[in-house]
Amino acid sequence: MKQIITIVTILGLITTTGCGSNNDKETAKASVVSTNIKKQPPRPKNAVLAPDFTLATTSGEIVKMNDLLGKVVLLNFWGTWCGPCRVEIPDFVKLYDKYKNVGLEIVGITLTSGSPENIASFMDKWKMNYIVLTDINDNETQKVTTSYGRAVGQPISGIPTTFLIDRNGYIVKSYLGPRSEKIFYNDLKPYL
Repeated sequence: MKQIITIVTILGLITTTGCGSNNDKETAKASVVSTNIKKQPPRPKNAVLAPDFTLATTSGEIVKMNDLLGKVVLLNFWGTWCGPCRVEIPDFVKLYDKYKNVGLEIVGITLTSGSPENIASFMDKWKMNYIVLTDINDNETQKVTTSYGRAVGQPISGIPTTFLIDRNGYIVKSYLGPRSEKIFYNDLKPYL
């Protein structure tokens, strides 16, 4: 079945790239991208589209939520100063090691955690192997926190708060407080 889809996609690309406008090329490109997203389980009724954002890694690399489409994302709001947040970090490290090759992305958004240098030092100490984001210039992380609270209809009032986002960019589950690797994996498994 995969071979048939690949052949049809290639034939479609040859046809549209050989004799079409740029719009045709973009359409062909979009159809290829959409066939690469794995089939997802039925979306829960309360699922909402995850708001896009732009934040920075501790080294200044810009990351947008929309860049992660096609991956299963655990989006974690946390702080270096937060005890319950620290409880989850080793489980996130294990999850990422085990499932990054099948499409898992873990993204930690730091809240009031100091300079990028301080956050990077904390990450080294805790052996954090997943994406950690912080402000670019001002209080962008607070704005993202607000937009996610609005999206799910309830302000993020405590951390850690984590969202499970499917490959199509929909928030399908949320968690307030720390969870174990086992709990996260059981919820992630259908989406991987």
